[in-house]
Amino acid sequence: MLSEWLVARLAEPGLTGEAPAPDSRDDESIALWTLHELSFRGFEDADERAEWDPGLLGVRRDLEEALEERLRSRWSEAGRDSTPRAGGVPEALEELVAEDDGPSLADHVRRHADRDQVLELLRQRSVYHLKESDPSAFVVPRLPVRAKAALMALQFDEYGDGDPNRLHSHLFARGLEAVGLRPEYGAYVDDALTENLEMNNAGSLFGLHRRLRGAAMGHLAAFEMTSSLPSRKMVQGLDRLGLAGPMADYYDEHVEADAVHEHLAARDICGTLAEDEPDQAEDILFGAFTCLDVEARFATVMLDTWGVAG
Repeated sequence: MLSEWLVARLAEPGLTGEAPAPDSRDDESIALWTLHELSFRGFEDADERAEWDPGLLGVRRDLEEALEERLRSRWSEAGRDSTPRAGGVPEALEELVAEDDGPSLADHVRRHADRDQVLELLRQRSVYHLKESDPSAFVVPRLPVRAKAALMALQFDEYGDGDPNRLHSHLFARGLEAVGLRPEYGAYVDDALTENLEMNNAGSLFGLHRRLRGAAMGHLAAFEMTSSLPSRKMVQGLDRLGLAGPMADYYDEHVEADAVHEHLAARDICGTLAEDEPDQAEDILFGAFTCLDVEARFATVMLDTWGVAG
């Protein structure tokens, strides 16, 4: 397995030999997640220089190319691969979000989910929420002035307005601990569904590549534009199950914050980016579509696992 080879390679930097091909989509996804993490928190048993190891970068390139090809194929198959007018990007984003009919995990939590299902969902969500806006932070130096300023305004809020106790990822960690789950970064990645890993890998792919800056900001916009109402539903579901407290506080924070972020992301970030760099307009919509698509695929699998019709 590629992922097993990779773990051994990180533990022994001098280890040589050609990387095996991934033997499954799950193997491919966890391997790419691992390689991306070298640019985030890293691993205690990995050499710090592994992030820029030429051999590992070659493996990462191949995995990223396969992922991007798959994501762009879905975009094309959905008939969305047309270039919007640069000045019309905010409206195109609103249309894309309005037409999204993917299943809602938050709606299931609000009305029907039992405690075990909610805890399982939180374990899955922790792979992203303990990282939160970090992939978008890589994009800051790659943007023109107006989009950069707007992204920093959004990120300042995501990072707690300078208060470490209000950092959104920290709020989620406190919520996990309050409901009896492990709050450590990456604690549940070994339990992550393939669709969840792909969802995380797509965000990291966009954030880590300058050429995909438009996709990264479109991905961010779709996330912010579809977060406020589901967050409210999560609060209601957590309250129904007696899980009110720090975990509900995390989602409650996003009810108001993401309503503000929606405008920032769609108009002040993506809108101005498309005006200043018209060649990024199509990728902005591609990134937004991908955010909605991978979330729908993840939600479908979760609901199927629970025997719930989407």
